[in-house]
Amino acid sequence: MISILLGGNVALFVALLLVLIISLSFHEYGHAYAAKHYGDRTAEMLGRLTINPLKHIDPVGLLMVVMVGFGYAKPVPTNPRNFNSKWATLGVAAAGPFMNLLIAFVVLNVFALGVKLGWTFMLSESMILFVQIVAAVNLALMLFNLIPIGPLDGHYILPYFLPTRLANLYNEYNSRYGFYALLGLLLLSATGVPIFRYVFSFASSLGDYITFI
Repeated sequence: MISILLGGNVALFVALLLVLIISLSFHEYGHAYAAKHYGDRTAEMLGRLTINPLKHIDPVGLLMVVMVGFGYAKPVPTNPRNFNSKWATLGVAAAGPFMNLLIAFVVLNVFALGVKLGWTFMLSESMILFVQIVAAVNLALMLFNLIPIGPLDGHYILPYFLPTRLANLYNEYNSRYGFYALLGLLLLSATGVPIFRYVFSFASSLGDYITFI
């Protein structure tokens, strides 16, 4: 993202940053809502059951967004001892990426409906760009968080789909090396390897598959 700002496109930089901040806030709200649904009110009691960005955005994580294109928000605190289902960890972890998918789905289909109904303002360049940004950012956040390494949501989800022995082995290795693997990806991105650009490009291509109008 810093390259966009240095290239002089301040408006695009600001739009991307605002969409990222709001999308990250909805992502974390999804986790908090799911945790409450499964019996854990820790996040709610700590004021995280909200879409207010001030409750979710981490300054360092936001700086990373600016510098390397991806960062993080404050993790939603949970207490697994309060969960009332064996599927709770899966549900809570998946709720964040699902929220990003839902945002992209709603924005793309409302836009498609507006075009179909002849809402002329939907055809303006600024509106088309806005829809593209919101959809691409949220689909990219979904994909990135589903990567099963380090502290990303995917590392909670993957074990549910593995045999017990393999899941235990995966958890052991991820607890030892997952953070370093994620750090390696971030460092590669910071040194110019366009890892997250590929994620963003792939995410942008998914829009057609979730547009049904």
